[in-house]
Amino acid sequence: MSQQRPIIIRRKKVIHKHHGGAWKIALADFMTALMALFLVLWIVGTASNEQRESIAEYFRTPLSAAITGDGASSEKVIPGGGPDPIHAEGERARIDLKRQTRPSEERRRLRRLQQRIETAIQGDSSLRELRQQLLIDETREGLRIQLVDSERRPMFELGSDRVAPYMRDLLHTLAPLLNELDNRISISGHTDSLPYVNGQRGYGNWELSSNRANASRRELVSGGLDPDKLLRVSGMGDQLPLPDAPPDDPMNRRITLLVLDTEASNRIQRQGELWQLAERAPLPETD
Repeated sequence: MSQQRPIIIRRKKVIHKHHGGAWKIALADFMTALMALFLVLWIVGTASNEQRESIAEYFRTPLSAAITGDGASSEKVIPGGGPDPIHAEGERARIDLKRQTRPSEERRRLRRLQQRIETAIQGDSSLRELRQQLLIDETREGLRIQLVDSERRPMFELGSDRVAPYMRDLLHTLAPLLNELDNRISISGHTDSLPYVNGQRGYGNWELSSNRANASRRELVSGGLDPDKLLRVSGMGDQLPLPDAPPDDPMNRRITLLVLDTEASNRIQRQGELWQLAERAPLPETD
C-alpha cells in the first residue's frame, strides 16, 4: 500500500478594511449649510423692512474696511455699509469709460445736425463756395459752427456790422436746421488784432465783435430761428484767435454759433442765476 501525501488547502484570509469617513464629513457639511440657508431665509422672512436694510448694508461692507475700521459708520441695528472702494469704484470707472467711448444720444443728434448742415451747403450752388469758410467741429460744450472771414470773401463790410449778402443767405439756411433740435444756442463775435485809430478809447474791436454777433442773431431770427433758443450773445474782441493763426489773420474775424449740449446750457443758466443773486445781495455796511 503506497503512502499518500496529505492534501493542503490554503485559504486566503480576507480582511474587510474600513472605507473611510470622508463622505460623512462632506454630507455633514452639506446638511449644516442647508440648515443655515433655511435659517437665514426664515429670519429674513420674519424681519421688518428696516432690519432687512440693515442686513443688506452689513453685507455691502467691504472686508478690508471692516477689518481696518475705515468703513462708513451706520446708526442702524447692524453696523456697516458704505460703497466698496475696490468693486464699486472699478465698476464706476468702467461705466465712465463706456460713456467716453460711446457717444450719447444727444451727441448723435448733434452729429446728425452737422451732416444735415454740410448736405444743405453742398446742395446749394450759391453757398457751395463758402464751404471752405465754414468750420464745424465738436467741443466739450456741443457742436461748434464757425463762419470765418477771408480777404477775398469777407462776411461783413470792413469795420462794419453790415452783413454781406452771401453771409445772410448762409445764416438763413442754417436757421431752420438749428430749429430741428431743442438745444440752446450761443453766438459770439470775434475780430482780428488790428486796432482802430482811437484804440481802446472809442469804438473798437469789442464793440465791433458785439455788434456783429447781434447782427448775426437778427439774421438768424429773420431766417426763422426760434428766438427762445438763444441763450447767449457776446462779443469777444480779438481775445480768442484761432489756433495756429496769427492775431492779425483775417480768419480771426468770425462768428461762432455753438449748439450747446444740455450740460453746458445748464451751466450757463446757473451762472446767470448766481450773477442775479450777487446783484440783489445788499452791500455790506461800512462804518
